[in-house]
Amino acid sequence: MSGNLIDELLAGKHRALARTITKIENRQAGYRELVSQLHEHTGDADVIGITGSPGAGKSTLVDKMAAAYREQGLTVGVIAIDPSSPFTGGAVLGDRIRMGSNVGDMEVFFRSMSARGTLGGLSTATTDAVKALDAFGKDKIIIETVGAGQNEIDIVKTADTVGVLVPPGSGDDVQMLKAGILEIADLFIVNKADLDGADRTVQELKEMLEYRDGGVPATVGHHGAAGSGDGFEQPESGDPPEQRWHPPIVETVANKGEGVDDVLEVLADHREHLADSGELAEQERMRYAEEIRTLLQEDVRGLLEQEIDRQGGLDAYVGRVRSKEIDPYAVSDELLEPIAECLEQREE
Repeated sequence: MSGNLIDELLAGKHRALARTITKIENRQAGYRELVSQLHEHTGDADVIGITGSPGAGKSTLVDKMAAAYREQGLTVGVIAIDPSSPFTGGAVLGDRIRMGSNVGDMEVFFRSMSARGTLGGLSTATTDAVKALDAFGKDKIIIETVGAGQNEIDIVKTADTVGVLVPPGSGDDVQMLKAGILEIADLFIVNKADLDGADRTVQELKEMLEYRDGGVPATVGHHGAAGSGDGFEQPESGDPPEQRWHPPIVETVANKGEGVDDVLEVLADHREHLADSGELAEQERMRYAEEIRTLLQEDVRGLLEQEIDRQGGLDAYVGRVRSKEIDPYAVSDELLEPIAECLEQREE
């Protein structure tokens, strides 16, 4: 059955793609075999992450980006990570209409997925869904996060290029970026740039980037913004010839389609930079290493949960800890002992 599904997916049948992602998202029987078979067919898609605070206009921008890519003759897959329902675990916003510009276009595949309670982070299922879209042959894969919790940090593990949306007049949001999002952004997008406060937000972002670089003005902006506009730091005379990417700042009015072409051009520039500098290959190595670690953690956790159930459940251990019969560290050692013994035997 999985073989037929994979064959249909690779043949370009969207229904097979939808069924595959459903199987992956719901972790149905056989999903691991599916993902394993998909792996050899991946590696060609350009994966873009779009994140930022709620209300920044991410969905509108992604809609316009997809339409612009289609005008270029490219195929697009969109995965929107929505908050998980506390009751069903499904995507709360899964039924909303978000791709108005692309309704009826079969070459734009949209899927809303749940963050699945992973502290707001991207689920492993999302990474697997990206593989399905990649194997299917989508040229561009866009991941849009809900913009809360750990999403902004986790997305860098899956996307080649990350764009962070910042609404105008959001001084607090700009300050928040210093806490970590600054480090994952390859591009800052000040959306709704026709509103009051946009110029100030752009200036705050520039100052933030300059501060990060130790007071040395960063090359920011694109097509008319400050700096060279190509996203690269221009080395001073006598400096080594290598160039380091600096996140450009692009202003957009997504609901009018303004600035979208500039965003796409910066994304293309960054993709070229990654390929030319060798960073793309390094990103791939880091991504696979992180994926392996995550899968190991999930699988070991599953094995431990089964062992805890066999031993009478966690409450039994909690009761022993409360009565001072055993301590939490001893519980951990006791549960991990069989795994440790198996590993020791393999070494022998």
